[in-house]
Amino acid sequence: MPTIDKSGEKRNLPTNNYFWPLKRYLDMYKKSLDDPEGFWGEQAKLLDWDKPWDKVLDWKPPYARWFVGGRLNVSTQCVDRHAKTWRKNKVAIYWEGETGDTRTLSYADLYHEVNRFAFALKKLGVKKGDRIVIYLPMIPELTIAMLACARLGAIHCVVFSGFSAQAIADRVNDSNAKVIITANGGYRRGKILPLKEIVDEAVKLSPGIEKVLVVKYTGHEAAFDAKTDVWLSDLMDGAGIHVEPESMEATDPLFILYTSGTTGKPKGILHGTAGYLLYAAKTLQWAFNPKDDSIWWCTADAGWITGHSYVVYAPLALGLTSVIYEGAPDFPAIDRWWHIIEKYGVTIFYTSPTAIRMFMRNGEDWLAKHDLSSLQVLGSVGEAINPEAWEWYYKFVGAENCPIVDTWWQTETGGFMISPCVGIQSYPLKPGSATLPMPGVDPVVLDADGKENCPNTTGFIAIRKPWPGMLLDVYGNPDIYQKTYWSRFPGFYAPGDYSMKDDDGYWWLLGRADEVIKVSGHRISTAELEHAVVGHTAVAEAAATSKPDEVKGEAIVLFVILRKGQTPSVELKKELVKHLRTAIGTVATPEEVLFVDKLPKTRSGKIMRRVLKAVAAGASIGDVTTLDDQTSVAEALQAYEDLKAAAAKSLHHKE
Repeated sequence: MPTIDKSGEKRNLPTNNYFWPLKRYLDMYKKSLDDPEGFWGEQAKLLDWDKPWDKVLDWKPPYARWFVGGRLNVSTQCVDRHAKTWRKNKVAIYWEGETGDTRTLSYADLYHEVNRFAFALKKLGVKKGDRIVIYLPMIPELTIAMLACARLGAIHCVVFSGFSAQAIADRVNDSNAKVIITANGGYRRGKILPLKEIVDEAVKLSPGIEKVLVVKYTGHEAAFDAKTDVWLSDLMDGAGIHVEPESMEATDPLFILYTSGTTGKPKGILHGTAGYLLYAAKTLQWAFNPKDDSIWWCTADAGWITGHSYVVYAPLALGLTSVIYEGAPDFPAIDRWWHIIEKYGVTIFYTSPTAIRMFMRNGEDWLAKHDLSSLQVLGSVGEAINPEAWEWYYKFVGAENCPIVDTWWQTETGGFMISPCVGIQSYPLKPGSATLPMPGVDPVVLDADGKENCPNTTGFIAIRKPWPGMLLDVYGNPDIYQKTYWSRFPGFYAPGDYSMKDDDGYWWLLGRADEVIKVSGHRISTAELEHAVVGHTAVAEAAATSKPDEVKGEAIVLFVILRKGQTPSVELKKELVKHLRTAIGTVATPEEVLFVDKLPKTRSGKIMRRVLKAVAAGASIGDVTTLDDQTSVAEALQAYEDLKAAAAKSLHHKE
């Protein structure tokens, strides 16, 4: 596949117009926009339906309901239908734990385990519509639990196993969950994560929890309360168990996944059944072109949307063989992932720019120790991949033989929105560009007034038409759904990302336009961080921003005003870091904590985040003529100088 390098030099490219010999892609894309109902109705033949739909799309902005009247069960699509064919003996999951333990599950094994898990949940009284929180490490039981919930029609809410007790409780209480599924522990960098202990603390803050279902995994002792706690093994019956799958409306909810927002309170993104599953499966096909003999590895944790869509639902719906790994990418050595690729013969590898940059820092010698010749396609997810990382990934991991599928999408979209489409037609790639929209996705770049931008002009990405993977709603809060995604540009879905489209029609995603920090692909709102910091007794006020980080993409920087009588110190910085990790999780660990006497604000009290970001990054404040709220240029520049001086003084408190 030809590429265009970061300098713009085109290799093996016949013309500078993006209408190269792309007939297959362009024909499919045109049909998807001209006749979306006909197009998606045809694509829906991928799934097995209990009852066909009455209407492909019911579009009442801002709500889209797909395949109205149709019925199916997601567990059946991902497990049962494969277990009835030649795929029953095909490997569904190769699992490897951090300690080196392995498990191999065929589709027949997966069918057996999902039914047994669903049987256990039924014994606890779980039924259609119940909300179930899942807090598990990346072990096969996480996938099995998700599918068991889907089998019963229960709505699962997976919480990343690095989150704190308070974060779990917030999600439990918002979703009104009645059961938490966890394990006695998990492994991370050679240490046991005490997951059950964390859940016990969360239960104290969650009065609606009736039962805690515990998987025995690490073997270490964990506290056990007979009133609420149940060992999964005590409820699992033997072989031959069959739990009849609940026939679900196509528009019924499948899961809630909480994502950071700008209000400080995570939003419960609600995804549906048939539209979501179809979109995830088709976009995986189109983007990566998997075959029956492909070995697929998406390195994401199932606590995030990438894990939902491309570790669990899409690969299993397509009957693929997937690799799932529990531990850290560089434990016990930096070549752990390369060892896994060689061991299982991975053909399609999908990971984050954060991980790629980490490996870059450690050089190519580790790669040379392993045979990576099985690789056919590489992928990138989490944030826009910088051209340097793209080139390294292409040259050293893919040996210049693998196209790089750079995907742009979000929790809310359910699946890829802009991405190379290797499964439709190969076309030239540009390092750092997500290339062209997926079929059915109609994006546009808008300026601040909602007018369409000219090529090569930065603006807000917005989507003009509904697509099957889009969120159903924000759980329990339709006003937030309307305000967050549809009010900025009426009639458009506006996710809050800056973007640009070049002369060739290629898309370049330029990061968040709202106040969200993206650390290693994980979104954390500045408001959530600030709320947590101010919860410490020593803090009067705080502001969070970020600075570029070679590995993480962005690193958190906190500006903190202390209460009267409190003195800045190294010890207090450590205490605030610990406080944040407890309140939100390790992903919220700040790179720097800077003590200041005041924060730069507009006349209405809004924090000047551009000033914060410039100081944190050690950069110039740049153009200040377009600051909001009529703040004068002189005020902004003075605030910048004051804050820079205070930050420099605060750095003396480092060890």
